[in-house]
Amino acid sequence: LKATEATMAPSGGISRVMYRAKRFLIGSPLSNEQAIHERLTKFKALAVLSSDAISSVAYATEACIGVLILAGSMALSTLLPITIAIIILLGIVALSYSQTIPAYPSGGGSYIVAKDNLGTLAGLVAAASLLIDYVLTVSVSVTSGVQNLAVIFSGLNNYIVIIDVLVIVFITIVNLRGIRESGSVFAIPTYFFIASAFLMIIVGIIRGVTDPHTQFGHFPTVNLSGPAETFGILLILRAFASGCSAMTGVEAISNGVPAFKKPEPNNARITLIWMAVILGILFAGITVLTLLFGVIPQANTTLIGQIAARTFDNSPLAFMYPVFQIAVLLIL
Repeated sequence: LKATEATMAPSGGISRVMYRAKRFLIGSPLSNEQAIHERLTKFKALAVLSSDAISSVAYATEACIGVLILAGSMALSTLLPITIAIIILLGIVALSYSQTIPAYPSGGGSYIVAKDNLGTLAGLVAAASLLIDYVLTVSVSVTSGVQNLAVIFSGLNNYIVIIDVLVIVFITIVNLRGIRESGSVFAIPTYFFIASAFLMIIVGIIRGVTDPHTQFGHFPTVNLSGPAETFGILLILRAFASGCSAMTGVEAISNGVPAFKKPEPNNARITLIWMAVILGILFAGITVLTLLFGVIPQANTTLIGQIAARTFDNSPLAFMYPVFQIAVLLIL
């Protein structure tokens, strides 16, 4: 015997209204037999499980520069070496998780791997770090995304917090509808952003290289509001740590191996490689454009927004500037 949807529904009153609203928002519950059909293809999995990592390139370079600029313009010359170091670390982390996937086909993230190999305390430290990371990622990503929208529509500056909350509620509802449905929804903004970002990087590099006035690595003089910090190894390490926000969410694929279609480990490893390559190219490309155009963080705008403006303004692709800003909002 199996309980049907009708038998589980309340008989009437407010409970029935709430029940119908719940079903409308998050859908009907799935039986165990239906779960196998909720598995993700590599195409959808890349959108669902990699969107966190890929979206972080929108603010990772800015986070790195935000630390270096505390020591003045000269410190910004270390941006490229720091970016290269982060990309190398990304490769090491991706290689590590590619080995974790077949070893933990039921899902192997930092917590379970650390617990099994280093003990319970190490596992709890990893778990606590991830919980803090996920909470901060939601706030930083959503805020950064809405800020990019406010760059286009300045009238939204007074409503950023309200929009942030509404966006988080929307994302929560979409995720509650299940992996397959959320994958279909999130695939559009993820690939939209990837295509737009690759176009921006290609066009930006061409414009920067062909412009005789371009000086690679030349930044405007920075007027610090307070005393300059000492430029040394500690500042470089802080900038490196801030730039490592580009790797936020890399472990999601290793955690979500059971969500893939069969053969799960093989599909997960291929998706992880796709994600690492795309992430590395986008992060490197945005850093190169930052150095080509010599842009630095400014109030009421974002670094990637400035790059998009320099890339697309006064060109046949001028319409791509607001389009790219919307793509950044959606992926974040």
